Amino acid sequence: MGFREAHDISSYADTEPVVEGVGRAAVLWLACTAQFMVVLDVSVVNVALPSIQSALGFSAAGLQWVVGGYALIFAGFLLLGGRLADVYGRRRVFVWGLMLFAASSLVGGLATTPGVLVAMRAVQGLGAAVLAPATLTILTTTFVEAPVRTRALAIWTAVSSAGGAAGNLIGGVLTQSLSWRWILLINVPIGAVAVFAAVRLLPADRSRARSTKLDLPGAVLATLGVTALVYGVAQAQHHGWSGPATLAGLAVGLLALAALAVTEVRYAAAPLMPPHLVRMRPIWAGNAVMLLAGACFIPMWYFLSLYMQDVLRYGALATGVAFLPHTLVGIAGARLAPAVMRRTGPRALIVLAALLAAVGFVWQSRIGADSTYVEGLLGPAIVMSAGMGLLITPITTTVTSGIAAQDAGAASGLMNATRQIGGTVGLAALVTLASTTTDTPSSYRAVFLAIAALCTTVAALAFALPAPYRAEAAGAPEQ
Repeated sequence: MGFREAHDISSYADTEPVVEGVGRAAVLWLACTAQFMVVLDVSVVNVALPSIQSALGFSAAGLQWVVGGYALIFAGFLLLGGRLADVYGRRRVFVWGLMLFAASSLVGGLATTPGVLVAMRAVQGLGAAVLAPATLTILTTTFVEAPVRTRALAIWTAVSSAGGAAGNLIGGVLTQSLSWRWILLINVPIGAVAVFAAVRLLPADRSRARSTKLDLPGAVLATLGVTALVYGVAQAQHHGWSGPATLAGLAVGLLALAALAVTEVRYAAAPLMPPHLVRMRPIWAGNAVMLLAGACFIPMWYFLSLYMQDVLRYGALATGVAFLPHTLVGIAGARLAPAVMRRTGPRALIVLAALLAAVGFVWQSRIGADSTYVEGLLGPAIVMSAGMGLLITPITTTVTSGIAAQDAGAASGLMNATRQIGGTVGLAALVTLASTTTDTPSSYRAVFLAIAALCTTVAALAFALPAPYRAEAAGAPEQ
């Protein structure tokens, strides 16, 4: 099936009824709220870690799993989480994810021992892995007309960016004014309202979803492969790339993913990741671009946060406030992306946005121990955040616009997993790079120059994407 044929709205037949009118706007904000919660909880605990360690008696080694447990399970289960929406229905899986996420937040927020908190953070990650692909699947199957879908995806992208950037600020405010427990407990009322709204707003799942079987061998191999791979890369940050835990994780992950590829192509009757999907040029090329984009932007928050606190001596709340320009410019860039895409097409916008971000990171690399906020952070923030905001919407549009409804969840799960894996690998590699020099300003300069080089590679790789056809009218690429 060619890209143009798949892109035809008739491919969405035999799916849940399409929401119309005002209901579509409500569905958009429901999906964005859920996505905001998922992305927020990746970073919201960072500034609360000292308070958590003091309150529950964490060891230094155990404390890392408050962050790492969520990230590891989230990344590992994304492929499975995406396919669940195709198999069991979008509303059903969305509600499952919300309930699991809110319940684990409640228990984690009330935890009195380190083991309970780490376990609940892992369960939160599982709920997030179910929920995140479902939000994108709901949008791509609700907004089927290309220009309207592009605008919806731009809002979803803006909210995702805001969630990642706002984590430090919200975590600092809640920890300082209330308690570290509220960084988790706040999810409970939001989740309850979202569950009620989902039941009222989302169309009921038809029996077609219930009659489809889940590829259990593929699910096991995909989850094992991604989880082990992410674990191995994460261990490289602490034990080096030649450490036993690193090598074991990487070996198990690569072997499991190789077995997954063989299983899906030769043996699976209903593959977890349909081979025809991966062979589509917008899918493989778009996910390659997203992999590198994740390696650029997810580590950025980590290194900027360290720079503000270790070099500029900002407190947790001041660090969160200092990230506001990054957040606001990123949101503005994402909202502007559809208008620019109508003139340039997705591929050209990806190239321009990646190069703009690269310029911002080169500027950021000029920071020093005596840099002021305006010259050392604000200026570069405006440039690189504009590039980031403009970049993700055209990538997401490219990856999702040619997908039939029955494969929307699988495509969403793959894209989310690709981004998280890219971020994990990028962070581990950049931490290794930073550790090669004992001079703190020089290590930050090397990291940001490396990210600028990655952004330039994103721009070059974008030329593997299909050229646009009538981008002004359709907003989608062709095969």
